[in-house]
Amino acid sequence: MTARSIGSIAAPLLAASGAPKQGKRTGQPVRRNSYAAGDRESRLWRPIADGKCRNARRWIGAVMRAARRFERESMEAGKRNGALGHIGLEVLEELFRLVDYRTGRLDPAVATIATNIKRSYKAVHAALKRLAAAGFLEWIRRTERTDNEGEYGPQVRQISNAYGFRLPERVAKMVRQILGNAPPPEDALWRREDHAADTATMLASVTAVEAFDASIDVAGELGDALRNLARAVDNANFLGGENPGAKG
Repeated sequence: MTARSIGSIAAPLLAASGAPKQGKRTGQPVRRNSYAAGDRESRLWRPIADGKCRNARRWIGAVMRAARRFERESMEAGKRNGALGHIGLEVLEELFRLVDYRTGRLDPAVATIATNIKRSYKAVHAALKRLAAAGFLEWIRRTERTDNEGEYGPQVRQISNAYGFRLPERVAKMVRQILGNAPPPEDALWRREDHAADTATMLASVTAVEAFDASIDVAGELGDALRNLARAVDNANFLGGENPGAKG
């Protein structure tokens, strides 16, 4: 005997006995751990960067930069994707586009996200799970009442999830650094110094004529005279051994 047949037998017996009906079981396809719309969204929805558009966009830009770095650093050798994946980054960017800065409200359907970024439902669903696993996102499943009265009470149906942003501590630290609220880490300082050294090396190999052409736009006789002067400097450096790589 199946559960459905048992229920069909038990229901009239309970009604005849005067026993109270149990809960709000409706038989509708509702996901486990779902909550009525309006009950718990306040736990997730917060204004984005005090709700002001300019500040919100600046914060979102910093988060996306940090997320891309997080993705690169989590990528294993030989792999095309890291912890978020390129579709995960697309989904995160789309969620930032859809969120209400002032209230933090964010409850798009997965199908809507998929349509907007031109990805499959399955790919977006998987990306959302990766974002949650990495600590960028959380959500609650929601239901709402319908106008139909079932045998055991008002029927309900599943509706879109409510989403809220959160950041892993590592990413939050990157965001603070990008926004200028914390000193750069040692690796950032090293990259700056390394870049400065590369720039100095590059400039040392540039001839005076190349530097003139790149930085000064002077035509006519004056331009020719200045260019000849730069060529003379290059020749002098070459003969003096200061720039043996320059040919004049």
